[in-house]
Amino acid sequence: MAPAHLPPALPGRKRRIAMMTSGGDSQGMNGATRAVVRMAIDRGCEVYCIKEGYEGLVKGGDQIQKFEWPDVRGWLSANGTLIGTARCMAFYERPGRLTAAKNMVLNGIDALIICGGDGSLTGADKFRSEWPSLLEELVATKQLTAEQTEPFKHLNIVGLVGSIDNDMSGTDATIGCFSALTRICELVDCIESTALSHSRAFVVEVMGRHCGWLALMAGVACGADFVFIPEKPRAGNWREEMCKIHRKVGKRQTIVIVAEGAHDQEGNKISPDMIKDLLADKNGLALDTRITTLGHVQRGGKACAFDRYLATLQGVEAVNAVLDATPETPTPFIAITENKITRKPLVQAVLDTKEVTKAIESRDFDRAMSLRDTEFSDMYNSYMTTTATGLNDSMRLPPTKNMRIAIIHVGAPAGGVNAATRAAVAYCLTRGHTPIAIHNGFAGFARHHDDKPLGAVREFDWLEVDGWASRGGSEIGMNRETPEESGMELIASLFKQYKFDGLFIIGGFEAFHSLSQLRKARDQYSSLCIPMTLLPATISNNVPGSEYSLGSDTCLNELISYCDTIKQSASASRRRVFVIETQGGRSGYVATLAGLAVGAVAVYTPEEGISIDMLAADIQHLREAFKTDRGQSSSGRLILVNEKASKVYSARLIADIIRDEAHGRFEARDSIPGHVQQGGIPSPMDRTRAVRLAIKCIEQLEAFEDRTDETIRQDPQSCTVIGIKGASVVFSPMKVVEAEETDWANRRPKNEFWVELKHTVDTLSGRPEVPRPESPLVGWKAKDRKRGLI
Repeated sequence: MAPAHLPPALPGRKRRIAMMTSGGDSQGMNGATRAVVRMAIDRGCEVYCIKEGYEGLVKGGDQIQKFEWPDVRGWLSANGTLIGTARCMAFYERPGRLTAAKNMVLNGIDALIICGGDGSLTGADKFRSEWPSLLEELVATKQLTAEQTEPFKHLNIVGLVGSIDNDMSGTDATIGCFSALTRICELVDCIESTALSHSRAFVVEVMGRHCGWLALMAGVACGADFVFIPEKPRAGNWREEMCKIHRKVGKRQTIVIVAEGAHDQEGNKISPDMIKDLLADKNGLALDTRITTLGHVQRGGKACAFDRYLATLQGVEAVNAVLDATPETPTPFIAITENKITRKPLVQAVLDTKEVTKAIESRDFDRAMSLRDTEFSDMYNSYMTTTATGLNDSMRLPPTKNMRIAIIHVGAPAGGVNAATRAAVAYCLTRGHTPIAIHNGFAGFARHHDDKPLGAVREFDWLEVDGWASRGGSEIGMNRETPEESGMELIASLFKQYKFDGLFIIGGFEAFHSLSQLRKARDQYSSLCIPMTLLPATISNNVPGSEYSLGSDTCLNELISYCDTIKQSASASRRRVFVIETQGGRSGYVATLAGLAVGAVAVYTPEEGISIDMLAADIQHLREAFKTDRGQSSSGRLILVNEKASKVYSARLIADIIRDEAHGRFEARDSIPGHVQQGGIPSPMDRTRAVRLAIKCIEQLEAFEDRTDETIRQDPQSCTVIGIKGASVVFSPMKVVEAEETDWANRRPKNEFWVELKHTVDTLSGRPEVPRPESPLVGWKAKDRKRGLI
């Protein structure tokens, strides 16, 4: 007979959703759990967390615990998975799944959100398909009654992919992969400095038995000389290729990155020892070669900004997917393509993932690559292009198609600018073009023509830029001056003097404004009738035409690290609020995304503004929060305020107001990270995307190498901004973007894709609805008129 203590499963009871992490741990899982718990509660559901993965589901009892809102406070910055994960052999067998089903019904749960790898998610889908027969067996064996199982006829499951290998087909990134990549790049950067000092070679082995994503991205981000991945073994005799190059062009160091599943085209394993023996062979390169196996250190450390907000947004979407599901809905998993979060069929993704492994085993490497996402293929091609500099004659264009391409940085420093420049130079040299550096932006360009030239215009040297992959700032200098401020007539004459055939601009809103000015000046100056393109690079992420700018990810990583430290400093006092001022100009992107990643109580942005009524409501919310705080977390509470959210309410003033209104019940402090947010070493995401997008930009310029002035003027694609929009990378004509998509007065896009995310920040922080300002941007316009922006 069924136990008498079973809870009633009545139709009127709240929906119960369970959250579980399974498989290997990956950074960001705690963020996903926090998001699921709080979003489900906000949607009127009860939430249970299953400890130790499928092991806890089979054991039941106290392994299945109800979670309340405060239970996940402070989880965003915690490492690993706080609800645990364990392998469970019992769940592989039907009796184990039968017990798991019984425990689900006992706890009134009919929906399961699982964060794990493809094996864990495959098991979940099988569990769902067997669910009706499992319930029938439980009733038939009298472990449960028909009345108890009746409300649970259908099991809804949603998958979140947590894997450092990023090996699930159908998604660009899995939760934890960028945190692991961050750890790898930090270590390879350290190794590279030793290699350079001692003129050594290092062979670095990273994880990836069936997926080379970590190895490939680390190779791109760190500028490695060789990368070995399972999906695409090197063609031909790679041993001879390795012996021919690199030191012959004057390099002092060699970095080789090997995925643990790397092999040659015949399927023979390529081990680090094999590569070391080759590099150290006295008849070959005779290099002092060392091996470093990174191992499980790749799983360690705190989650990076991307993994925190990816896990958060996917957790929110998972709850929505559960509540939207019908019995006929195929089991979905939550994916991300470029910049768009979507739901995709889990079964198909798992099948495609397994097909990759089969293709590798059968040595059908073209198929293996085709089953990876577009970004993976783009990155591989980008890597091969940037490491073939001057070595692959088949990639060179005929001399008649060679171009003189100028590269200039405009705006403020941003992570990834140097990596983009390095990639552009490498591509140009590989194709036979001449890459030309314009130092110190348009200001340096305009002033170099005096009697004593400053060397502001010169051809790039490959050995000079080869080490730029991991450098922050701008190695050729950048400033905010636009061509009109420098003198358009002078700039046009210099374009003519140096015979530029194309212009590649890297920078922020000033770069965008400069490109607009150059485009409009084409009617007056023939020398400006050349193809031009812009790669957005600014921590503010406010360039129209793109949802992503180089440097924004580096900024977010620096900012959340700063916020984590601030919260740690509050550990001695549970009653403290920190008001932190973020950069970002008149765009609230940085504040909002950082708010998602650190769990801010409130975020104040220029788009919304700040009012006294809003502050009063938030102070009242803080009073209630501290009044009901059970003291389970010693971390401080954070409020993020964009530097231009208000002309009156600065971070310091807000902190002073909160402190005064708290009447001693809690404290408030302000803190300004300032230019720390520009970052030191760029993040792996900024580095890898810099390479991919920079090469696409030069390819775009190549398409116009033989056009006439009139054709250039008439073709909108001759002057473009590259950008990630939703699920695509696109080149948008400047003529369209500047007229239809640009809020010139506020130096940002008219329609900012992330604005709705602010509501998510408020929801997950428990912030109640607050009064909104009537017109937050009145007051900026006089300044804009003076600068000629209106």
